[in-house]
Amino acid sequence: MRIFLAGASGVIGSRLVPLLVADGHDVAGMTRSGGMAKPLGDLGAEPVICDVFDLEGLTNAVVAFRPDAVVHELTDLPDSLNDLGEYGARNDRMRSEGTRNLIAAATAAGATHFLAQSIAWTPSRGGEVVEAHEQMVLAIDGVVVRYGQLYGPSTFYENEIPPQPRLQVDDAARRTVPLLTAPSGIVTLVDSDESRAPLRS
Repeated sequence: MRIFLAGASGVIGSRLVPLLVADGHDVAGMTRSGGMAKPLGDLGAEPVICDVFDLEGLTNAVVAFRPDAVVHELTDLPDSLNDLGEYGARNDRMRSEGTRNLIAAATAAGATHFLAQSIAWTPSRGGEVVEAHEQMVLAIDGVVVRYGQLYGPSTFYENEIPPQPRLQVDDAARRTVPLLTAPSGIVTLVDSDESRAPLRS
């Protein structure tokens, strides 16, 4: 399968690339940072330098790759949890305009599968943006993956375990792979010990 992965240099995306390549898929790894082209190439992806907010450039890039599936692992988050509040509007824009643009590009390319990340908890702000983001994905028969709070290397919780709902980041990538061809709907991924934990409906 040909897979266009937006957010390929992120904490989940960078783990997804080698898993998908190892499964025999052709992967285009999109990042807005030119400095990530070589690392993505080293992982086996075809690097694509593009900004999701450049609709024309994004559409051209996705159409040129001819993907069967488009994966949306884009976020706009700080390096430190302490700065999270300052990035709220930026991440909202990624979930709204960014999602709309990526869906438009995937549709133009004729992709038959679309998967997008979301969150498994109710945020203190921006809940309506998360809901609208998920509904956009479901409206095109895509798959919404609600991840628990990620912990492990390169996450906000490298050396501690966050509150529930939570999910180890390598496990998040591994469990995402089979969802690429899952039926449209919402899938919640959390640690196995949280199977009975209350989550958002």
